[in-house]
This record gives sequence, structure tokens and C-alpha cells, in this order.
Amino acid sequence: MLLVCGTIPREDLSIITGDARFDGEKLFIEDREILCTQGTAALISAACVTAQHFKSAPPRVILAGDTGRGKNSHALYDYLAENISRINPHVLLMHYILPVMGLMKKVHAAALKCREKPVLMADASSMYAAKAAGLGSQFDVFTPDMSEIAFLADPDAIHPAYISRHLFNTDTSRTPDLIATAWQQKSAAKILIVKGSTDYIVENGKIICTVSEPDIPALEAIGGTGDTISGMTGAMIDAGLPHPEAAIAAARTNRRAGEAIGATPATKIRSIIGAIPQALNAY
Repeated sequence: MLLVCGTIPREDLSIITGDARFDGEKLFIEDREILCTQGTAALISAACVTAQHFKSAPPRVILAGDTGRGKNSHALYDYLAENISRINPHVLLMHYILPVMGLMKKVHAAALKCREKPVLMADASSMYAAKAAGLGSQFDVFTPDMSEIAFLADPDAIHPAYISRHLFNTDTSRTPDLIATAWQQKSAAKILIVKGSTDYIVENGKIICTVSEPDIPALEAIGGTGDTISGMTGAMIDAGLPHPEAAIAAARTNRRAGEAIGATPATKIRSIIGAIPQALNAY
């Protein structure tokens, strides 16, 4: 089972759980419709169509609404820590949750008590919390973008707020050095997918593959296209693909989905997700 945990920017949503499905336009958690825009909803939707392609069980979701106040993020951490051993997922993928290092440590400790340790994945703010909590090397997969790999490599970045200083001054030519530094400092997961105009697939600190074709510049302007890579990777690992193979396949499939629909900066992320099955068939 793939278990996805995260928040969406809504005030009216407390914790909901259940199986997810994407019908090509809309995302549902059980019978509750969730707007499929960028972020956690895009990640879940991409995981849904990928799981369906591999004939796997649909993703299980723990979702909460949080607009930055943190109350429901705290509740989500607590719910996960209390229930993960009962749920016993094969893959745990954490996404947008207010970064709280102490609670991330609590979730990690609870995950180790499962009957079999789950594959641990993190993206976005969950990745920041894992790194800041000193747990980077304990995770199996991180999916940073170019600014986030700079955060992972920064020895002074002891709090997720430091990510802001890397947003506008990231030199992409330094990416290989930043990858090596993050690994040496034990701030990187075993597998990294560093997302950008060229995607770097990294295993144990070594770049094993780069993905730059097809070159679809418009994808950089569409919110959620990094989230879809994370969702596909989680679903592929849950389906049994080796971690490096899943990472490479997800990076390539994302680009091919954009190519298949002739993506432009105005393309909605749900259209990219809808093209993932076609791109997977071509893969």
C-alpha cells in the first residue's frame, strides 16, 4: 500500500482518510471531492493513475486542510504517529505539512515499529522537516527541485525557513556539487530526484542518470509538475519497481505526458495527469 500524507490550503477540512481515485478531471477521497490543483492533490492524482496502470491498490490518503496556522498539520502528524503501525504501508510518502521537527521525529520513530519498515519518501515541506530533524539519511527517496537541493546541502540551514534564501540565487551549474555535499552531510535520502530543466537521478550521492528529453520548457511554468513526479515515483515503488528505476521512469513519464498534450504555460495540471497513462504505455 502507498500511503500519502499531506495538507491542502483549505480552512474547512479536518483530517480525512480513505482510498483516492482520479476520474480524469476530479480527485476523490472516498466520496469527497478534492479540487485537483497543484500540491498534494496533484501528487495524489498522479499516484492514482500510475497505480491503476500497474494494477496496484489505489493510494491510501491522510489529508488535512491547513492554510499555514498549523493546527491541522499538528493533528496530521499525531494521527500518523498513532496509526501508522496499524495501517502498515509499504510506502509512506509525506508532502506539504507544516514543518515541525519534533513531530517528524515522532512519526519516524513510529514508522520503525511497523511490521516491516516502510519505504520513506518526502517532498516539499516534509523534506525540509526531515532534513532539519537530522533524518535525511534515514529516508529512502527525496524529490527536491534545484533550490531545495541547495537547502539540503546548506550546513547552516537548521530550520525550514532557510529555504527562502535559496529560491532566487540557485546556480544550476552547481547542482552536482550540491548533491555530493548533501550526501556527505547526511542530509540527503538514498535516492534523490532533483527536478529541473534537467532532472538528476541520484543513488547514494552519485548521479546515475540525467533526464532532459523530451525538452518541454512549459512544464517549468505549470504548478504541480514536480508533485506529479513524486506521486508517480511512490506508486511505482509500491508496484514493485526498484527505487532507481522508478525515479527514472517517473521523470521521463512526466515529460512525455507534457509532450503528448502539447503543454503550454496555460495548461492545467489535471491535463498533464490525464496524459500519464498514455505516457506510461509509451514507456
